[in-house]
Amino acid sequence: MDWQALWLSVKLSSITVLVLIPLAILAGRALAYRQFVGKSWVEALIMVPLVLPPTVIGYYLLVGLGSQSWLGQWLERLTGQQLVFHFSGLVLASVLVNIPFALQPIQRAFEAVPHDVRDAAACCGMSKLKILLKIELPMIWPGVLTALVLCFSHVLGEFGVVLMMGGNIAGETKTISISIYDSVQAFDFGAAGTMSLVLLLFAITALALTTSLSRRLGGQGGANHR
Repeated sequence: MDWQALWLSVKLSSITVLVLIPLAILAGRALAYRQFVGKSWVEALIMVPLVLPPTVIGYYLLVGLGSQSWLGQWLERLTGQQLVFHFSGLVLASVLVNIPFALQPIQRAFEAVPHDVRDAAACCGMSKLKILLKIELPMIWPGVLTALVLCFSHVLGEFGVVLMMGGNIAGETKTISISIYDSVQAFDFGAAGTMSLVLLLFAITALALTTSLSRRLGGQGGANHR
């Protein structure tokens, strides 16, 4: 087991979730409740990471954020470091790639909130922020939980984007998926099998717990609503 690579992957997954989930709640609420010209195109753009190969996304990020691009040069002057082949670049890439995994479940959860519940809260004088915190968030928790687990698990197993954007630098950008690839290349199938089994067991456990908790929270939400 490459513990350093595993820790780096867990760290990357945790930071990505902490950054992405709050943004997904705000964006998901806006997309669920508002209608505007070009909304279908915005939603299609958000879903692009689901259909594009990760290496393609990684290539565009590498070119767009590299030291040869104006954006990469500006970010380097702003932050004092290069994003490409650095952990901070992996965080940015992971956030962008996992937007649909975070946004879609949360948006669907907001769309399931009855309009009369929000209208009644507004008639009682509650502000939009209070409605979000006191009414909507307790009702959409299954969607938020699903988004959290999907994002964390997906980042934990990312390979193409990580390899293109971060390379293979031990302690900096070498995640568990890269370590598995290196082990296979070195014909160390025992190490590769162990690390793969850990990821497989984590994925199965996380999805099973998410399904169970989502059903329980959904049932409680329905009972409270009645």
